[in-house]
Amino acid sequence: MRDPLEQRRLLRPAAKSLHLLCLGSDMAGQYELLLEGAQQLVLVCTKGEKYLLESGMQNLAVLENASVVIGKDGYIKAAGDASAIRNQFSGVPFEKIINCSGKCILPGLVDAHTHPVWAGDRVHEFAMKLAGASYMDIHQAGGGIHFTVEHTQKTSEDDLLQRFKQRLLRMLRGGTTLVECKSGYGLNLETEIKMLRVIERARQELNIGISSTYCGAHSVPKDKNALEATDDIMSIHLPKLKELDRNGEIHVDNIDVFCEKGVFDLNSTRKILQAGKDIGLQINFHGDELHPMKCAELGADLGAQAISHLEEVSDEGITAMAQAKCAAILLPTTAYILRLKQPQARKMLKEGVIVALGSDFNPNAYCCSMPMVMHLACVNMKMSMKEALAAATINAAYALGKSDSHGSIETGKQGDLLIINSSRWEHLIYQFGGHQELIEYVIVKGKVVYKNSNILDY
Repeated sequence: MRDPLEQRRLLRPAAKSLHLLCLGSDMAGQYELLLEGAQQLVLVCTKGEKYLLESGMQNLAVLENASVVIGKDGYIKAAGDASAIRNQFSGVPFEKIINCSGKCILPGLVDAHTHPVWAGDRVHEFAMKLAGASYMDIHQAGGGIHFTVEHTQKTSEDDLLQRFKQRLLRMLRGGTTLVECKSGYGLNLETEIKMLRVIERARQELNIGISSTYCGAHSVPKDKNALEATDDIMSIHLPKLKELDRNGEIHVDNIDVFCEKGVFDLNSTRKILQAGKDIGLQINFHGDELHPMKCAELGADLGAQAISHLEEVSDEGITAMAQAKCAAILLPTTAYILRLKQPQARKMLKEGVIVALGSDFNPNAYCCSMPMVMHLACVNMKMSMKEALAAATINAAYALGKSDSHGSIETGKQGDLLIINSSRWEHLIYQFGGHQELIEYVIVKGKVVYKNSNILDY
């Protein structure tokens, strides 16, 4: 039997009123979802902020005994005091009402860096890492990216799509409602386009937001040197992407390059990123991960939206990123798994950098849980829980150029939310690995896309 609180019904009137938004006379039937009476409602932002710096992250907007209204169009119509919303929407029909008493509502999480389209796992390499092999040791021995490239090239588009969709569903169950997804395990034009088609098909078929990234410069193909690969990308790959976008076959949002010793140097990286920017792609690339490459300075100079990794960033690079409002996407899972030094999150925050988080989900770092990413950011990078949540919501959305529509619970934004079975929102981070029994609902555009039947009290 369905919970009567979740059935279509009229909202009962309340004693007090407070005007939250203008309601027209034809408002009947315009409202999809009411989330009613949450113990805590974590808005994150209240003034349309595009990102939060250190001081703003420490003052996250959190309301007690609050409700949220989402319209038929999938956008938030009101968020605030429960009694005020009850009175404002008295007599208004909703398709669904969820009683959130004793629970918390948070914005959907944003994963700002993933490599989720591939075939051929690398579980065998984990033992090599545990025995002391470095990332580049494995890469130079023919493993790493090239191992995955070989398997991905041989796998059909439909097979890749099915694997990709399963990974996206795992992310969704962990609270991710917007995710950046890269190509990069093709390296040749045919397979890179195949991967981008897979991403586009998933975008059309699944209820999860996707920001698509061309990452054909993820590694140098075995049959080319770096200069040849750079020329190939600029003269063949990027014109083809522009053509496919113009024809409506695929839409790509970002361009990425792995700028690293033995891969693409700073000059090649500049050329590729600028060429991508010239055809309308946002710059969002791998930089200063294993060696100091001056990637942060390059990104700031090119007007990059974001740079990922940054374990080896220079002090000058941090200053440049802060001045350019270029987001730093930090990946605590990668530093943890590869035993790298941790990114300087505290220094970046102090210097005014926009700090975001991502999972870096890939065969080398198999984690698709943003709650676990936030926990690691707190423990290993010394971020507070408020900072970690802001970095995984509004700032991660900013890193993808989507903080105008995602990353906080504000009127006019897309209705992407989580409901957790806890009276304090911090449990989402505190319970390391506990999100599978904690996240009760995941909502995208006002629709419940995941209802967890395995909720357990803690």
